[in-house]
Amino acid sequence: MIIEELTMPEFEEGLLRTRTVYLPFGSVEEHGSHLPLSTDTIQAYEVGKKAAQQIPLFVAPPLHYGNCRSTSCHPGTISIRTETLKMLLKDIVRSLQGQGLRNFIILTGHAGGAHRLALQDAGEELLTELPGIRIAVVTEYDLAVKEGRSLIETVEDAHAGEIETSRILHTHPALVKGSSPEEYPSFPVGILVRNKRAFWPGGVWGNPARATAEKGRRLEELVVAKVVALVKALEEFEE
Repeated sequence: MIIEELTMPEFEEGLLRTRTVYLPFGSVEEHGSHLPLSTDTIQAYEVGKKAAQQIPLFVAPPLHYGNCRSTSCHPGTISIRTETLKMLLKDIVRSLQGQGLRNFIILTGHAGGAHRLALQDAGEELLTELPGIRIAVVTEYDLAVKEGRSLIETVEDAHAGEIETSRILHTHPALVKGSSPEEYPSFPVGILVRNKRAFWPGGVWGNPARATAEKGRRLEELVVAKVVALVKALEEFEE
């Protein structure tokens, strides 16, 4: 059930089928010269929509903004503070809880470290604040890498490379504008830098040339299966 497409009576009827909601988080962030700025959001939202075709599940509208640090100097990246991200998640969950939802799957298509930690922190705080709810916080990229390790040819592929290019080739091929050279960032160990683009000029972490739409389809299927299993596990979870 795609929340943004439901009417008021349809939402109310949906609560008779499930009290679980999937919240996709993404970003507006550079993904090389060939992928759209919405790549992270697209992946997270598509997984939720596909999962909802297999089990009763509310799918919330995606949050398109995230905290982006390593790509903050690249053209097109729009970042929000981790404090803002936490408040957004907490406000959205509070409102959904007020509407009768009880189980929350927070899946982020953006894998930035500070971004992920902010979502986890917000989830922990919500557990304390709202007794009776259940929360899972997972990163889409982590699921794709773990489940699709036999499909991925590029070692250390992470951003706008083989994995993400394959995923967008599968779901939104018209948004893929050619390719980008293989590249890996060269940030100095432990040193914080202002001009991040100087150490990562092309914004690619991996090899887009190895991407195929078929890999993208298979990777998405694997991630969707893990999300479906996670929904069932969360609904049955007891402490």
